Amino acid sequence: MEGKMIAKHKHLKKFSQKFPLVLLSCLFLCVPINIGLHAQGFNIPTGRWGISFGNSKRFTGLRFNFRDSRVEKITGINVTLWQPKKDNKESIVHGLSLGLMPGGGELRGIQIGGLGIAAEQNMSGISIGLLGVGCGGDMTGVHIGGLGAGAGGSIKGLNIGILGIGAGEDLGGINIGGLGAGAGGDMSGLNVGLLGVGAGSDLSGINIGGFGAGAGKNMAGLNIGLFGIGAGENLTGINIGGLGAGAGEELRGLTICGLGAGSPKIKGVTFAGLCVGGVNVRWIALAIGTVQIKNDGHLIGFAASGFNYIKGTQHGLSIGIVNYAFRLKGVQLGLINIVRENPKGLRILPIMNANF
Repeated sequence: MEGKMIAKHKHLKKFSQKFPLVLLSCLFLCVPINIGLHAQGFNIPTGRWGISFGNSKRFTGLRFNFRDSRVEKITGINVTLWQPKKDNKESIVHGLSLGLMPGGGELRGIQIGGLGIAAEQNMSGISIGLLGVGCGGDMTGVHIGGLGAGAGGSIKGLNIGILGIGAGEDLGGINIGGLGAGAGGDMSGLNVGLLGVGAGSDLSGINIGGFGAGAGKNMAGLNIGLFGIGAGENLTGINIGGLGAGAGEELRGLTICGLGAGSPKIKGVTFAGLCVGGVNVRWIALAIGTVQIKNDGHLIGFAASGFNYIKGTQHGLSIGIVNYAFRLKGVQLGLINIVRENPKGLRILPIMNANF
């Protein structure tokens, strides 16, 4: 009896030793193994969904791979160690992308990169990269780059870069660049840059540049620059320049500058420490130094400064130590008041000069 028990025990021991090999053999028979020249993967329970280890081209579920190559579409959680190869430009990754440098042709969802994130085409969702976030096309959503965030196309959403944010086309939303934020096209929303904020075309919204803010065409909204603000065409809104503000065509709204404000056309309330200058100035122009109207220009409204120098026509009231106008349709108040085209005896008067 004892001999039989010992023999049975030895038989069970041999079976237990062989059982893992038998089980593994069954798994290899039941679980597909997808191996190709460009797409190698060990996938459970099928080749298209579940859990994948390797470079599966099309897969839904949880996928682990060292480096993507010629991927078509991944939906779910894609975990990669390194950036994709250059032959991965047409891939679509939809879901959660994790890794040191996750990327693809188009990224949709949540992307988190230990170093950075890069999409060859478009990127949408939430993207966070320790060094940077970028794509060749458009970016939409929340983008946070440790150093910077940039796109060859447009960027829309919440965009934060310690060094800067840049878009080849339009930039819209909340854009905060540690050094600067800029767009080749239009820029709108809340735009903040420690050094500067700039747009190649139009800039609108709340625009704050540590040193300056500018637009190639129009700039509108609340515009603040420590040194200055400027627009190639029109500057409209509340404009505050530490040193100056200027526009190529028209300066409109409330403008306050430490030194000077100038534009061919100025309309609104304009104050500068040193000089306000233009060709046609309307409403209120104030300066500690001088208000200047260029040849054949017009001042329509009120001007007050140390020296009001109107080399054109004054319509309204000017107050200063010295007031000078070629033609006057109003009143000058100051120590010396000069109207060049007044009749003799009325051209230079103290205290007040007038003509209607």
